[in-house]
Amino acid sequence: MTQALHTPPPPPPTPVEAPTPPEPGAGLAALAARHGLSVSGARPSPPEYIRLLWARRHFIAAFSTAKLTAQYSQAKLGQVWQVLTPLLNAAVYYFIFGELMDTSRGVPDYIPFLVTGVFVWTFTQSSIMAGTRAISGNLGLVRALHFPRAALPISFCLQQLQQLLFSMAALVVILLCFGVPVAASWMLAVPALVLQFTFNTGLAMIVARMGARTPDIAQLMPFLLRTWMYASGGMFSITHMMSKHTDWPSWATSALQANPAAVYIDLMRFALIDSFDGSRLPPHVWALATGWALLAGVGGFIYFWKAEETYGRG
Repeated sequence: MTQALHTPPPPPPTPVEAPTPPEPGAGLAALAARHGLSVSGARPSPPEYIRLLWARRHFIAAFSTAKLTAQYSQAKLGQVWQVLTPLLNAAVYYFIFGELMDTSRGVPDYIPFLVTGVFVWTFTQSSIMAGTRAISGNLGLVRALHFPRAALPISFCLQQLQQLLFSMAALVVILLCFGVPVAASWMLAVPALVLQFTFNTGLAMIVARMGARTPDIAQLMPFLLRTWMYASGGMFSITHMMSKHTDWPSWATSALQANPAAVYIDLMRFALIDSFDGSRLPPHVWALATGWALLAGVGGFIYFWKAEETYGRG
């Protein structure tokens, strides 16, 4: 009798652990990275952001020029208002401050002094006011096109710079009519304007981000700017006023002289008006002007850039 062969039963299968499911979106992120895709509207690094702005410099220049041209397109006098508006403002301030309040006493060449101060202050004031609506007033453009949003406040400040250059042409005529001679110091107006433009652009970026989140900032800003204007010496001489108020604390005098708007106004007066000599400038005035420009320009750029992904949403 043949003995039956018995095959041992196979060992039980080793349990296999279930694979850990991938995190949601991990596969899509890997796929996007493999094909060089990035998040739409993601904030670029600061160097890349600056490169993008430079690549769109022609758009910034064309946009600012178009805005300036359209500003008075409905007025019969058209672009003449670019010169008439600051001149009329200067005439009003002359009547109030020069005649009624007699701040012209002791200030040589008061009309060139006043007109220069009004024009330079208007440049800063208009840049900030335009900046408050740079994003909130152009939501259609922001949502329709992909571009670095800082192009908008920069273009509005460039528009105000062009406006100032029209006014400066009228200022030169006023200086010559009141006997202020042409001097080599007039060339100092160029670096002063560059520093002021940098300062204004930085502030415009700050208020542009604030205005994008809280549009009511545009309603509050005129009151803040009016207060700042009266502390900036646009219509009066700060040094002459300080000489009459010797009881003022020294910190108040230093604060008024270091006020950035006053610094840029005084620099322009020093450059253009022969009777406004260096003794009427605050100490280290060029260092102050450069410091304010760097602080506002760099700080405003970073502050605006950090919210790049939020503009036009919500």
